[in-house]
Amino acid sequence: MTSWKTIPADGYDVAVAGGGASGMTAAIAAARSGARVALLERGERPGKKLLMTGNGKCNLGNRDLKPSHYYSDNMAMAASVLERFGTEETIAFFSSLGLMVRERRGYLYPYSEQAATVLDVLRYGLEREKVEVMPQAMVREVIPRAEGHGAPMEYILRLDNGRELRAERVVLACGGQAVPRTGSDGSGYALARSLGHRIVPPVPSLVQLHCGEKYCKALAGVRSEGTVRIYGDGQGKHSRRDRASYNERGDLLLEETGEIQLTEYGISGIPVFQLSGGVNQLLAQRKELRAELDFFSQCEGDAYKRLCLDRMEHMGQESVEMFFTGMLHKKIMAVCVRLAGLSPEERVDWADRRKLWRVFDLCRHLPFTVIGSHPFESAQVCRGGVSMRDVDAQLQSRRCHGLYMAGELLHVDGRCGGYNLQWAWASGYIAGSAAGSGESGILRAEK
Repeated sequence: MTSWKTIPADGYDVAVAGGGASGMTAAIAAARSGARVALLERGERPGKKLLMTGNGKCNLGNRDLKPSHYYSDNMAMAASVLERFGTEETIAFFSSLGLMVRERRGYLYPYSEQAATVLDVLRYGLEREKVEVMPQAMVREVIPRAEGHGAPMEYILRLDNGRELRAERVVLACGGQAVPRTGSDGSGYALARSLGHRIVPPVPSLVQLHCGEKYCKALAGVRSEGTVRIYGDGQGKHSRRDRASYNERGDLLLEETGEIQLTEYGISGIPVFQLSGGVNQLLAQRKELRAELDFFSQCEGDAYKRLCLDRMEHMGQESVEMFFTGMLHKKIMAVCVRLAGLSPEERVDWADRRKLWRVFDLCRHLPFTVIGSHPFESAQVCRGGVSMRDVDAQLQSRRCHGLYMAGELLHVDGRCGGYNLQWAWASGYIAGSAAGSGESGILRAEK
């Protein structure tokens, strides 16, 4: 760690604001390009948030890096970054730091399966490359300044402790707004905005959704494979061939399949997380949204209808509860029976056939009114941030020469599965390499 008294009067070639995954990567890359680098971390040590990733195992990346796994307001630019620094580059980068990587079904993990190991090699990498790490150094203001006509621009970074630091180039890697207790409290957006950049309003992503139905409590604790479909108020675009049936329910806007978790506040699980960023953006636009859960989405064509007809043909004198036992989790079936207007105790052969078919229908269209989500404190990432239209291919600002941005600060977010850390490594390395190479200024002769 660097003492504040050792800050050189002539400043640094590169100052990296933010000591998260992208910031540490940017600092290492800049130093490897020959630059004198300072890494400014607002907390006591860099990388605190990294310890929380992948349930402590740290899913480093993924073999499948299709653009469809990401969301941005400029996917062409985001895809370009990921093409230049993809899975192989991630493996090579960590190998250069001494980390052994294992692959499981296309997912990359440290061989130790400990996020702490990833953080350790990054910290040792900073030390090895002689990056000056300054803890408890929150950047409050970034001021561009040209010393005279034709002279290269430099930046003054004002810190919350009253100190100032000079740098020829700056990498903003301050994070987004997810898990603010780790330092990602959205302050980076204010810095970027003060320098003229457009901010797409951030919303929580990879997060649980809240629903308004009273029967949520009755379903709490249930896990089941299925499909989550989000329907809107008629303003979206249809994305399925069977448009007629979807029009009856509104426009199908989003859809994901996987293990759904039902909770007392609503719905969760990987498919819900994948949808949540888009859902929160729509809710921010005051859209009325409804989720429907399909627990038989694997049944194609008339398969589900034949399944139901076969069950009806074997209908006897048992109770409604007994008749539907064996289809789905008993808590789901109990809610479907109640919503259809049936009593679990009544004899199935006396029951209204239309209500029995209603139960079958609810097994594929269990409705929930989506009213919100868990807050940023629970979100893994944000959707939103500095517009990708405000940076070039090297992630240099189009508004401030010599200013670069990386990581979650930018309006790029990915699905679960290592995609967001892959973006952190890729954007950090490309921004850091460009900043460190001196493209935006003149490196000192001794460099």
